[in-house]
Amino acid sequence: MKVYINGKLVDEKDAKISVFDHGLLYGDGVFEGIRAYNGRVFKLEDHVRRLFRSAKAIALDIQVPREDISAAVIETCNANGIRDGYIRLVVTRGVGTLGLNPYQCEHSQVIVIASAIQLYPVELYEEGLSIVTVGTMRNHAEAINPRIKSLNYLNNVLAKVEAINSGVMECIMLNPQGFVAEASGDNVFAVRDGVLTTPPCWCGALEGITRATVMELAAERGFTVREDVLTRYDLYTADEVFLTGTAAEIIGVTTIDRRSIGEGQPGPVTRELSERFHAYVRENGTPIK
Repeated sequence: MKVYINGKLVDEKDAKISVFDHGLLYGDGVFEGIRAYNGRVFKLEDHVRRLFRSAKAIALDIQVPREDISAAVIETCNANGIRDGYIRLVVTRGVGTLGLNPYQCEHSQVIVIASAIQLYPVELYEEGLSIVTVGTMRNHAEAINPRIKSLNYLNNVLAKVEAINSGVMECIMLNPQGFVAEASGDNVFAVRDGVLTTPPCWCGALEGITRATVMELAAERGFTVREDVLTRYDLYTADEVFLTGTAAEIIGVTTIDRRSIGEGQPGPVTRELSERFHAYVRENGTPIK
């Protein structure tokens, strides 16, 4: 595998960063998870725009133009023969001292990894996912704003630890007010009477690109789509619940905290949107070659 680091493609075994990089020392940096489908990088420019917004929010200067970042993603996909895969685009604060001061890091680092990913077993997309609510609270939106996709992912990791220890692969995180925020790595949707509801960002939800795509596809299909607060009661009593994310795509939830959701299998809205999503992504995106 070839990895892009600061303008160069290097072999995986030679892809190294300094132990003094603040991305390693403090989780000080931003990232994007991006998918390639059918020889196209999906929503590449949207991902790059979000990357730069995240960087601006944490006062991180990406010293590479946006168009060069996009070109680096395409170059890395080509170098690894990627037509259907996953791209991790990372910008770290760069090398500094053991102190917190980010302004002592003179040069940010741009890293691109293009490989494969399979977040959930294939059968779970047909059978549905069992999840639990975890005690790890979603960070307060004014502590680390959820619209910043940062390398500081410990909040999500701790939630994932709880989920795995409970015997499931994903979970629901609540915000400090007790409202549903998101899953450990995905956005959450509830369906009731044909209306799709997903938590707003101020509740602790990432402005997911897959989330936005699903909202657009659902609206085009004639569904009412809204951002509003959700409680566990709203999830327990929904007709359908599904998760969305770059790696997860769309996956139905059939059990939450041992409550069966809907008919106990991914519902018709989930299945229809999944089909529409997969058709859409294979025809849209930035060509790799």
